Amino acid sequence: MDVNGAGPGRPGRHPRPLGSRRPRAALRPARVAPRPARVVPRGGRPAPAGERVPAGLRTAAGYAWRLGLLGVVAYLFVGVLGELQLPVIALFLALVITSVLRPLVDLLDRVLPRSLAVLFAFLLAIVVVAGVLALVGTNVADEWNRLSSELTGGLGRIDHWLAKAPFHLRPGTVADLRAKIGDWISAHRSALLSTALSGASRAVELVTGLALAVFCSVFFLHSGDRMWSWAQRQFPAGARPVLGRAGPAAWHTFAGYTRGVLIVAATNAVLVGIALALLRVPLVLPLIVLEFVATLIPLIGSPIALAIAALVALAARGPVVALLVLALIVIIGQIEGHLLHPLVLGWSVRIHPVAIALSVTGGAVLAGVLGALVAVPVVSVAWAVITELRDGGRDDAKRDGAERDAPERDGPERDGPEREGRKQRGSAGDG
Repeated sequence: MDVNGAGPGRPGRHPRPLGSRRPRAALRPARVAPRPARVVPRGGRPAPAGERVPAGLRTAAGYAWRLGLLGVVAYLFVGVLGELQLPVIALFLALVITSVLRPLVDLLDRVLPRSLAVLFAFLLAIVVVAGVLALVGTNVADEWNRLSSELTGGLGRIDHWLAKAPFHLRPGTVADLRAKIGDWISAHRSALLSTALSGASRAVELVTGLALAVFCSVFFLHSGDRMWSWAQRQFPAGARPVLGRAGPAAWHTFAGYTRGVLIVAATNAVLVGIALALLRVPLVLPLIVLEFVATLIPLIGSPIALAIAALVALAARGPVVALLVLALIVIIGQIEGHLLHPLVLGWSVRIHPVAIALSVTGGAVLAGVLGALVAVPVVSVAWAVITELRDGGRDDAKRDGAERDAPERDGPERDGPEREGRKQRGSAGDG
């Protein structure tokens, strides 16, 4: 028998030396899970394992310092505007005048040169304003004597009314109050005089600002479009499309708000004038003008003017008429909020009443009456620009996508005639 197991009918095997072992199969290396890649922040080294910050906290911190930087910039911007109060107010008045007179100038521009159209519009505006002021002054002068006697009798009626139930005040309370007011004025005459002098200086500044506003509005009406085109060209080419969308949206909103609020103020003044005339309250025309000017401040202007009218009615006509005038505050407020504002301002200004109230309050805190006057148009313009830049970009993207898809969709129909033309030209060449 063969050592290697060879025999009859059995194949021989390879000879193996004695004492040797069979080779072991090579072991496969165990699979090791790969280590997670360490996230390296941009521009920096990977943070140690114990100092890793959650992603949400990093995002919040990034927003926080950016918002803080924007807040600092806004605070400095408001501070600079506060120091430049006169030219800023003049520019605002110039924009108001431009928005009011622009439709008339454009209408006259069809039959007159642009310069004559601007001149005629300004002359007409001056005549209207001067006529209203002269009418109010004449009305006050005519009714002054009658008003003084009515006020004297009205104060006596108020004193008699306060002595009855439910007040039961001591008779002569109103007369004592008038005496105390006179004594206080006599004691603080020097302070009142200095206040009057400072008010005179403010009046000079107001006249200067008005003259500057008229000067600027003349150029805005005459060549405002060319001035805006020149201003756009001063910016980089990449920013011009953005300005081309933001500028018209801002002007459309500002002009619509200005014209709309003037229409609302005029309507309120007419309604108040009719009511005061029916109640036979004196000084109807001055109170109408006061209502018109006060309504330019949303939410709070009209109630303040009607409260003053109620005081005049209380002194001249008694408590019953005064209560009826106070009821006008609610009626005019409902008409203004539910009818005039949606119809007149709804197409140009879309701001929630809460935002309007907060804007007026913030403007009054920052800049007093002027701040309350300009707060709503500023917020309206800012929101219109943000909406245009946000939605306008989406519309442009959709339009660009439609334009890119149009050749693919219309290609076979447009290429059909061209293909037929090429075939005819080819057959003609072959002939």
